[in-house]
Amino acid sequence: MAAVAMVQDGMAVGLGTGSTAAFAIDGLIERVRGGLNIVGIPTSERSAKQAADGGITLVDFSTHPRLALTIDGADEIAEGSLALIKGLGGALLREKIVAAASDRLVIIADAPKLVSSLGGTAPVPVEVVPFGWQTTAARLTALGASPELRKADGAPFRTDGGNLILDCHFGPIADPAALEARLSQTIGVVESGLFIGMASTALVAMPNGVLRLDRGSGGLEKA
Repeated sequence: MAAVAMVQDGMAVGLGTGSTAAFAIDGLIERVRGGLNIVGIPTSERSAKQAADGGITLVDFSTHPRLALTIDGADEIAEGSLALIKGLGGALLREKIVAAASDRLVIIADAPKLVSSLGGTAPVPVEVVPFGWQTTAARLTALGASPELRKADGAPFRTDGGNLILDCHFGPIADPAALEARLSQTIGVVESGLFIGMASTALVAMPNGVLRLDRGSGGLEKA
């Protein structure tokens, strides 16, 4: 709700994916029913359905090439830099496209998602094309990953774009930016769940309230 309160009348808003982002969409629905005038671009089909069913007007990038704000969750947040691991919900490609088109990316999460370094608790989801995915997995192994093909109900999980996801266990990542660059250069990789230098604010639910972390020109600031 702290993130939802940042949305102002007339904004074009990116709508994230996942259990935490779903609470934010519910909050926006309530504000829209109370008179808030916004439009949204969802990061997944399920977020699109939730928002549309709740009365949020959905648009696309042909009419709204820039978004004022995106609210989304994360699987890990590096407390010193706001570098992220995202994609355990399976929408990392669309999430990154929407985040890159946003003036501000606001991340919402609970306290265990705030970590000293990425990779210690969550794998890095890597979206790959289905053709030859085994060879892509071998290339990722050569980068130091232990990739696992994500499955749902016993079958390979398919993203909204029809791709597969390899959950890549690297362990603690010393240089997330360098790893993101190596992943992006790997043949067969569509996108990775490393979001480096994209989040402007993180709102983290702590036992004693909401911790706000802002990434500015002078570094990270706590509020």
